[in-house]
This record gives sequence, structure tokens and C-alpha cells, in this order.
Amino acid sequence: MFIGLNDFIVLAIAYVYVIIIFILSEFVLDLPPSISRKFLHIMVGNCVFVMPFFANPYSALFITIPFTVLTFLLTEYSPIKINNSVTSSGHVLGLLYYAATWTVLIILFPMNHLIVVSLAIAAMCYGDGFAAIVGEKYGKHKYNISGDQKSLEGSFAMFIACIISSSIIIGFFNLFGFANVPFDLLVISIIALVATFVEAATPKGLDNVTACFVTAILYIAYFMIFNGISILPLN
Repeated sequence: MFIGLNDFIVLAIAYVYVIIIFILSEFVLDLPPSISRKFLHIMVGNCVFVMPFFANPYSALFITIPFTVLTFLLTEYSPIKINNSVTSSGHVLGLLYYAATWTVLIILFPMNHLIVVSLAIAAMCYGDGFAAIVGEKYGKHKYNISGDQKSLEGSFAMFIACIISSSIIIGFFNLFGFANVPFDLLVISIIALVATFVEAATPKGLDNVTACFVTAILYIAYFMIFNGISILPLN
């Protein structure tokens, strides 16, 4: 994999940003463990906005693979025990699923498909992240579909977060010439609704995987089938 100077610069910016976010969540902001974890969950997701600036889109793997290794080392299954508050709450493998899923998506949908990756990541980082925060603080109407207790308030927060983040991502990619895809608020809302239902029905932290891949599949179908936009990698 060839990495040019441009990609090194983008990687450096991404690394500095992620390190700052981790330091803030772990040492500076003094957040409750569950909020600290979700703060990291959401803020790392902003890396989707640097991905299209890579000359070689596979260079983004140098962000996601190290993050996958780091999150594994923070779990109780790591051979190296690292005391931290970020993974001490919630599903211990949630952040690991998050990072690993991002890595797989980049491998599956490189080149001109990074908008699909970004939209899928948005459902995972912003949607699932805000669902947890709002649900924990304001969730009064509880439900349990598959063993995990969730709330209507949290699910509504995910739905709205998915709509807003997806709209911003599509606008960003189109504005800077990284994609030329239609903006349809109805379609965005339907996909956000499906992702919300999937997240609600998925147990044990796997919502970081299922909501993400369902979102990717639905956007691929929308771009290809209904708009005739190729998702074949550029040569």
C-alpha cells in the first residue's frame, strides 16, 4: 500500500485528534464512565470527515486498525491489563466492535464508496452514541426486545441523530466533490428509522455492527438501484 505525503499529513491530523479526544475523555473532563465511553464513541466518529482527503482511501486503515488494537487492549480479554474508565462501563466489547466494523467497511467499500462507509459509521457513532446518552439521562419509557433494556427516548435520539449526521455527511461529500449523490430527506429518514429498529432489537453491544451494516446495505441499494450510481471501485 503506497502512502504519499498527503496521506501522512491526513493521518497525522487524525492521530492528533484521536489522542486529544482520548485524553479529554479519560483524564480531563471527569465524566462518569458511561458518558466518557460514549463521548469517545461519538467524537472519534468525526474521523469520517478526514477519510475522503486520503489520496489512497486504504490509508484510512492506518486509523481504524490501530484503534481496533487499542480498544482490544482496553478490554478484559487483553493480555495487557490497562486500567481505564472508558471501557469499564457498558458492553466491554462495544468499542472493539465499533473499530473492527469500521475497518471491515473500508476494506469492503474503498475508493468512491467512502460515502457509504461514512454514512454507515454515522449510524454507529452518532446514532448509537446519542441513543445511549439520552436514554441514560432521560429514558423513562423502557422496553426490552432481545435482552438489553433500552428506552423510547434513546431510540428517538438515535433516529434524529442519524438523520442529522447523514444529511451533514451527504452535504459534505457533495460540497467538496467527493461524491455526487442525491439528497432525499425522506430516504434518509427511512434508512435512519430502519437502523433505529435494528439497534433496538440487537443485544450485547452488537448494535455497533448490525446498525452499521444495515445502513451500508440500504444506502448501496438506494444509490445503485434507484439512482444508477455505480459502487464499483474506481480504477
